[in-house]
Amino acid sequence: MGGSPLRYGCDDFWTWNRHDRSREVRLYDRGLLCAHFHPNWSSGTAAVRGTRILNNGRYYWELSMNQRIFGTSMMFGVATKKARLHAEAFVNLIGEDEHGWGLSHKGLVFHAGKWAYYTKPFKENEPTTVGVLFDGVAGTLTFYKDGKPLGVAFKDLHKVRENLYPIVSSTAAKTEMRLGGLKRDFVSLQDRCRAVIISNLGKSGLDSALEGIKLPVSIRQYLSEALHTTAEPTNKYYVLDF
Repeated sequence: MGGSPLRYGCDDFWTWNRHDRSREVRLYDRGLLCAHFHPNWSSGTAAVRGTRILNNGRYYWELSMNQRIFGTSMMFGVATKKARLHAEAFVNLIGEDEHGWGLSHKGLVFHAGKWAYYTKPFKENEPTTVGVLFDGVAGTLTFYKDGKPLGVAFKDLHKVRENLYPIVSSTAAKTEMRLGGLKRDFVSLQDRCRAVIISNLGKSGLDSALEGIKLPVSIRQYLSEALHTTAEPTNKYYVLDF
């Protein structure tokens, strides 16, 4: 895949889940896009899941961090609802068991309690942006650092039957991860047409249009679904098993 990930896709709309986070995570910014970890001091590990269900689709998102990159483990990845979101110890939380797949800022990847070398450790105290590309058709999870691909980190994710969600965690006090660059692939021509309408009207413009234009209920629902921050999975992709 050349160029930026999913450059032929469309904007996606989801946030961090205020109901699915550690007590040591505060969510800020309009749209709950900024996760702030351990606002006072840290005595453990905290995580938060996103609202996007990933299975069967292709999605890309970015996590921007300021110069506060340090500590035992700052992690990025995907997980099921069974992955825990808090630990009273400094641990590599995402991937500590079979419910998560994660990358640490130390350059290691974790799943099912096992780890492997993946990339160079991130420079501490230096702003960094981590990109995450989930391909639910090929079953792969690929990471990017400051726009450069690091290669496939995990495979066979299309075989996971439980819902998968974006997730981040941190052991370090007063650290932040800002969500941005959300993209997704189209699943049909109908989906592509909807994206063109949204890109021309904008989110606020679409809301006004839906209020002012008499449309069939099914069309109104289909247009508004794309703007929901609690995002359901796409089910129009088909994985062929040979």
